[in-house]
Amino acid sequence: EAQLVESGGGLVQVGGSLRLSCAASGFNVDDYYIGWFRQAPGKEREEVSCMRSSDGNNYYADSVKGRFTISGDNAKNTVFLQMNSLKPEDTAVYYCNFKVLFSRIEYWGQGTQVTVSS
Repeated sequence: EAQLVESGGGLVQVGGSLRLSCAASGFNVDDYYIGWFRQAPGKEREEVSCMRSSDGNNYYADSVKGRFTISGDNAKNTVFLQMNSLKPEDTAVYYCNFKVLFSRIEYWGQGTQVTVSS
């Protein structure tokens, strides 16, 4: 069974850092995107960052460029999101997302809360 398990959320002060982890299991696909979305209260879910498995190309939303870094550990099938210089507007539930290219197959993690206090 395909599964995404997130960890690493929490409460941090403005300017602080957090690292999110997403462990993927049960997938047997060669070409996919894996990354992170977030949803703040009263707002739509937005894509934060993702990476493509076949070539490692990354995407970052403009709002997080220069502050967030996505990386992966292929041996552990885990993707990380290092978040630095956190701002109150980064407060949201962060969801790990796995999307198979050229298909509608998509999986979501359960979400992890990130709260940045000012």
